[in-house]
Amino acid sequence: MDSATIEQMIHKGLPDSQVQVSGDDGVHFEARVISPSFEGLPTLKRHRMVYATLGPLMGNEIHALGLRTLTPAESD
Repeated sequence: MDSATIEQMIHKGLPDSQVQVSGDDGVHFEARVISPSFEGLPTLKRHRMVYATLGPLMGNEIHALGLRTLTPAESD
């Protein structure tokens, strides 16, 4: 698994998002996702939205994904 593939999957599932993913070992990643869809949602619900875009890869090909989920206003 690579960062670019994860970025593409998150962006496909959340098309209004800006996504940056990093990770050098192929199984542990960090993602920063900015989306207006997160407006008014608690952190846990935001994270679940991102995890849903990755489906069965979570816990398998992707062992760990650290998330920072923000609205556009929060990212300034």
